[in-house]
Amino acid sequence: MRSALAQTDLFLRGDGLYAPGRATARPGWWLPAMICGFGPLYGAVMGSFGLDSPERALLMMYSGVKVPLLLFATSVLCLPGFFVLNTLLGLRDDFREALQAVLAGQAGLSIALASLAPVTRFWYFSEDSYRAALLFNAAMFTLATLAGQVVMLRYYRVLIRRRPNHRIMLIAWLGLYAFVGIQMGWLLRPFIGAPGMPVAFLRDEPLSNAYVVVAQLIFGI
Repeated sequence: MRSALAQTDLFLRGDGLYAPGRATARPGWWLPAMICGFGPLYGAVMGSFGLDSPERALLMMYSGVKVPLLLFATSVLCLPGFFVLNTLLGLRDDFREALQAVLAGQAGLSIALASLAPVTRFWYFSEDSYRAALLFNAAMFTLATLAGQVVMLRYYRVLIRRRPNHRIMLIAWLGLYAFVGIQMGWLLRPFIGAPGMPVAFLRDEPLSNAYVVVAQLIFGI
């Protein structure tokens, strides 16, 4: 446990094996391990809204599984286009480092989410509105995503100094990931679980558009 926390601290500070531009190979398994380790912590707390029965406790487990699933599935869907664009811009030789930067961003996002889990649980104690819970969790994901992009940019700066076209790919990844991630999160719902709805791993409803639903939540359409 102490070793894991020490590695996480090194990663957050961009030090040791996780220093950007370091010539020595980093442990390739550690970044996915951080995503799988920290993501479920927030997912379980997110799924604890309206926890008033053993059945609702099952949703905590489902949400814990689905947070890393959301991050990995979104990345996998975005990677083919990301690879092709890197190749077209003559950046294919750096793709392994670019992929590592992407994974670092996901790991940073997961750690940030885990750090926000107590805040989310405190919000649930203070507010019992399902709509408010949805918006609050969206805000937490936004904050964590910003933290993840800070980590990703730390590694991308090395690539951009080497080849300025990497700046284009960084922007392209951020846009593509956000677009796919929002819809993927909607398809993998419920993460919170509406009161009165049966607990299920996936919602048994026709496919719909996340962006329309977000607009309805914000503007009350």
